[in-house]
Amino acid sequence: MSDLERRFIEDRAIRDAARAVLMADITHARASLSAKGVAARIGGRIGDGAKDVFEVAKAHSEDNRGIIAALIGAVLLWLGREPILEILGLSDSDETSEDAPKFGEKHEQ
Repeated sequence: MSDLERRFIEDRAIRDAARAVLMADITHARASLSAKGVAARIGGRIGDGAKDVFEVAKAHSEDNRGIIAALIGAVLLWLGREPILEILGLSDSDETSEDAPKFGEKHEQ
């Protein structure tokens, strides 16, 4: 076998090996960039971020229980302010217009 034939066979083998590596890389890229792969990565990152935020919030809540209790109490009082003001006789029922539509009702013209 001549030197040219031997070199030709070696070059062909190198070419075939390079093509096999390229095709494996393309297959791997298609799998990782598929819609399922992207969604799984995004979901995983969001999940990891949510876990981190939860851990930080948990650590801060253990340190500041009184502040959190006061904040929750203030929110509950704000949400229940109308019935509380009515019980105390301090509601402004005269100021609300009876012609104004209530939530979920359509205003007739």
